[in-house]
Amino acid sequence: MSFAYLLLSHGSRDRRPEIAMQQLARLVCHKLPQNHNSVNSEYLVGTAALEMSSQPLHEQIQRFAKRAFGDACDGLRLRNPPQNANRLKIVPLFLLPGVHVMTDIPAEVALAQQAIGEDIIIELQPYLGSHPNLEKLLTKQIATIKAEAWILLAHGSRRPGSQETVEAMAARLGAMAAYWAGPPSLESRVKELVTAGDREIGILPYFLFAGGITDAIATSIEALKLQFSAVNFQLAQPLGVSAELAELIWDLTDR
Repeated sequence: MSFAYLLLSHGSRDRRPEIAMQQLARLVCHKLPQNHNSVNSEYLVGTAALEMSSQPLHEQIQRFAKRAFGDACDGLRLRNPPQNANRLKIVPLFLLPGVHVMTDIPAEVALAQQAIGEDIIIELQPYLGSHPNLEKLLTKQIATIKAEAWILLAHGSRRPGSQETVEAMAARLGAMAAYWAGPPSLESRVKELVTAGDREIGILPYFLFAGGITDAIATSIEALKLQFSAVNFQLAQPLGVSAELAELIWDLTDR
């Protein structure tokens, strides 16, 4: 039995997240045991995007499986019984259990499994935001920044109940939750804190990597500085590529 791993992101028109995903895949690749597979390890950890890709996700999965396992994807029957089939583990690098995580990705995985057949078993792992140690990485992001109050700014989701995980994370960090794509907005949360007397406000973008949205967040904070001239705003960085993040991802492959 052999294993391969596919790191799945949302996808972006901005090149920075794609570059970051490739860097992260290399870090995860370094965690493969030296005797993990006879195939070159660089073919065992790949990346895919749910959106903004030239291929739908199920085709990206099939293409990666073919690269990782070769003939097992060509419709040829292996001699191994199904319980010894090769396994492709897909890790969704999403922070919220929104529509993408709960509906779109499982549907694409099912299409890929149907096309590939049973000689390769696709295992959809838990999404990144469900890892209990993610809080430690976020705490590290804000540890060196001085602020009286913090706002955890997430994208948001239209799926009912999906934002509960953001609220819970914000509570553990001692922060208020706000959303880029819905209420309560960043501006409304800032107004609440200013009304309460806070003059040192930190904003932590609850995003994986820098990109178009984090640029827009930075621009919006510049506007808030003009609106609330007596307030000192501090913008933390998104999670970014790190050995610690790669460790969390590797841990999710065994869940």
